[in-house]
This record gives sequence, structure tokens and C-alpha cells, in this order.
Amino acid sequence: MKSDLVDVILEQWQRERPDLDASPMGVVGRITRISKHLDRSIQETISEFGLNLGEFDVLATLRRSGQPYQLSPTDLFNALMVSSGTMTHRIDRLEQAELVRRIPDTGDRRATLIALTGQGLHLIEQAVEAHVTNAHRILSSLEQSERHSLALLLRKLVLSFEQK
Repeated sequence: MKSDLVDVILEQWQRERPDLDASPMGVVGRITRISKHLDRSIQETISEFGLNLGEFDVLATLRRSGQPYQLSPTDLFNALMVSSGTMTHRIDRLEQAELVRRIPDTGDRRATLIALTGQGLHLIEQAVEAHVTNAHRILSSLEQSERHSLALLLRKLVLSFEQK
């Protein structure tokens, strides 16, 4: 297998600090580099639909919530792990673009729900198809069994952060 930049970095640390086990930097460094590549690739794909990653996340979260494709702002920002201010800004932009609308919550007169519009539903259907196609392309260098193993390992790592 070919070497990558992270291998070079690890070799440099081994040379300069042989007393230090820098091997975890291999995993962390590669995840960091992959994250940057993924962000760029995903943004390129969804920008074809006039969306940025935050807007895509809101629309996709509403879509995957199932009919009637509406959630409270609190449910949205909890699902997306962003602040309420960030969520309000995203919702405002999407509402201006007529992709979502604020509607009264019939179960709580003080509350509002965020709902996909017909235009928003149509757009996210197209964008998510392109996103999934892109994800298949990104992972095409891995065998199906490798994808499965990687998904399990990454889940284990994510849970180690999120179950604290």
C-alpha cells in the first residue's frame, strides 16, 4: 500500500521523538484529513442545488422525520447539534427561500413548528439523491465488507464521545 502524508508525519515524529508513541496521530490525522475532503465533496454536491451544508442538514432532517415533514426548532437544533441562534439563522434563510415555513403548533399555542414547503420537499428529494450517489462514489475504493467494518469502528468511536 502506498504511503500518505500522515505516514510522513509519523516517521518524522518517530525520528525526532522515538520515546513518544505517536501512533494515535495516524488515526486522528487521517480522520481529520478525510473530514476535510468529505466536507469539500459534500459541499460541491449540494451547492448544485443552491444549498450550503447547514441548509441541507435542516431540509434533510425535516424530510427524514417523515410526513408531515415538520419539527420544532428545538428538535431540529438537538438533531443537528447546533445552537438555537445558528438554527434560527438557518431557518430564516430557508424561509426566505420558501423552502420551509413556520406554522403554529396545534398542540401548544405558544410554540411553532418548522415545515418543509412543497418546493423544499422537491429540492431535498433531488439533493439527497445526489448526496447518496456522491457517498457511494466516495466509498467506492472500499469493499462492502470494509465499509461495514469501518462503519462499526467509527460508530464505536463516536459513541465514546457522545455517551459521556
